Amino acid sequence: MIFELLQTRLAVLEPTELKLLDNSAAHAGHATNIRGGAHLELHIASAHFEGLTTIACHRLVYQNVMDLIPYPIHALSIKIIKK
Repeated sequence: MIFELLQTRLAVLEPTELKLLDNSAAHAGHATNIRGGAHLELHIASAHFEGLTTIACHRLVYQNVMDLIPYPIHALSIKIIKK
């Protein structure tokens, strides 16, 4: 469900590539992850990122998903793919 939600939220960026990995199992029992939120890794490419710094690209992503942090997403690692 979280994958579909993220895809819907990020559709506004018209991604040309979008890959989501769930790394939650590697963080099971993590002291700061009491509520059980997901640890996700996002790989994303978009024409909206052209000419932007990596930080600016991250801001664009976070604008669309910030209300999902810290739950249902506990941690989100973003990898910007620039072509």
